[in-house]
Amino acid sequence: MMEQNFFTVIVAHMAIVWIVLAIIFATIEGFTFGLVTIWFTVGALVAAIVALIGGNLPAQLIAFFAISIILLVFTRPILVKHLKVGKEKNNIEIIEGKRGLVTEMIAPFKSGLVKVNGIVWTAVGETPDAAAEVGQEVEVIRVEGVKLIVSPVPAKPTT
Repeated sequence: MMEQNFFTVIVAHMAIVWIVLAIIFATIEGFTFGLVTIWFTVGALVAAIVALIGGNLPAQLIAFFAISIILLVFTRPILVKHLKVGKEKNNIEIIEGKRGLVTEMIAPFKSGLVKVNGIVWTAVGETPDAAAEVGQEVEVIRVEGVKLIVSPVPAKPTT
C-alpha cells in the first residue's frame, strides 16, 4: 500500500520530477560541453509542460523522448560543425596543405630541411625518388611523427 501511494505522489508531481531532470541534464552538459545532454534538458522541459497541462505519464515520456531524439539527430550535427565542439586543430594539422621553402636539399631516399611558417622541419619527398633543391617551394602533404612529407611545387613559367 505504501509503494502505491509513493508512486501516486510521484506521478502527481511529475512536472517537478521533469524539472529536476532538466537541471541534472543541464548540469552534466555544463561539465562536458558534448552537446548531447542539452537536448535531453529541452526534452525534460517539454515533458514538464505536458505534465502541467494534464498529460498522462505515457504522453510525457513520448514528448521527452521524441523532442530529445529529434533535437539530437537534427540539430546537434549543425551546432557541432559551427561551434567546432571537440575538434581543435593543432600545429601539425594546421601546416598540412601549406607551402614551405627548402633550406637543405631533399635528395632521393634522403631527407632535407623545409621551413614552414617560420619553423624548420625535417622533410622527405612524397615518393622515395622525389627531390627538391634549396630555395624550391614544396607543399606539405602530411606529417608523420616529426617529419614532413612534401611534394615539390612546379615552378611557374616566366614569360
